[in-house]
Amino acid sequence: MAIIKKLIIDQFRNIENQCIEPAENINLLTGPNAHGKTNLLEAIYYIGHNRSFKTSKLKEVIGYGQNYIKLSAEVDNQKLKLQKSTKKTSIHVDDEKIISTSTLTKILPIQTITPEKGFIVNGTPKSKRSYLDWGLFHVKPDLLPVFKSYNKALKNINALLYNKNTTEMDGWLIELSRSAKTITQNRIEYIKSLQQITKPNDLKGNTKLKHEGEEFEYVLTTGWPSEVDHNNTESICNYLSKNIQSFIKAKFLNCGPHKASIKFSLGGNNESFLSRGQQKKYSIIFWLAQVDLLTKKSINPIVIIDDMSSELDANKIEELILSLENLNVQAFITDIGHNLDKVINPKRKVFEINNGTIKHTPI
Repeated sequence: MAIIKKLIIDQFRNIENQCIEPAENINLLTGPNAHGKTNLLEAIYYIGHNRSFKTSKLKEVIGYGQNYIKLSAEVDNQKLKLQKSTKKTSIHVDDEKIISTSTLTKILPIQTITPEKGFIVNGTPKSKRSYLDWGLFHVKPDLLPVFKSYNKALKNINALLYNKNTTEMDGWLIELSRSAKTITQNRIEYIKSLQQITKPNDLKGNTKLKHEGEEFEYVLTTGWPSEVDHNNTESICNYLSKNIQSFIKAKFLNCGPHKASIKFSLGGNNESFLSRGQQKKYSIIFWLAQVDLLTKKSINPIVIIDDMSSELDANKIEELILSLENLNVQAFITDIGHNLDKVINPKRKVFEINNGTIKHTPI
């Protein structure tokens, strides 16, 4: 169960040498705009992924006039340390140096709900795949080599297609077909598990976020045309071989698991016709379903939510927080608007952030 007991942030954006001891469940982050609330969430994400959810440029997260970031956290009974500069990255778990970022991700699984990542309902196919595979990775970490195999094959196939070279294509098509079959089968299985959780009254503490009579549905689109049997390696490979000239014309492989997506609907209405408020609410329901599924498998991720007050009223905010409490996960939540008096209680910690200084505000 992932619980951050202590977090130290140094030279990360505008946060310099700050230490907090969060509550094991709900942590509310308040303060003026542009003073560091989102930066704190970003720092938590960074120590769990060795990257930001906002930028790929290290220089944008390093504090002004500095040349490094330093993050450390006590997570359950383990100590994580990450120090990074433009020249060197140093990651330690319990004083042992590690190389693989996936080790951090397993220790500190983080479900992220932020404007930068966007809503998943009516979101981009890329964002949908990202959230889907985030959950799949934590449920079945042994699939990581399969995804690596697929991406390696895809990269080589695209290079051959771009150069109109088919002499080395067959081996890569076979490798891609095998890994594609496994990825799609596991995505479908995972989606079915989520569908079970989001049935009425099945999602812990989340029934109030839904309205009686609304049927929230979603299915995986595999990325393959209907003529391909995604459960059959030979069918996949034959389709790819037969259409190789059209792929050469496109200069890349335009079908497969890397083009998969999720189709959402509410009461039979396509996701594109839902209001922004509905898109956000049902995106949250989908994200909470993933958290619920992981907790059922004894994997309790940390949840970070930015910009809570946007498109959610005070009642929905409280219902969301109650859902997180019922799921028994640690959460860090910013921007609850003017609703602080409605959501605070002795079980929840409030931290006020002003100009990068983080102060615990007793309730």
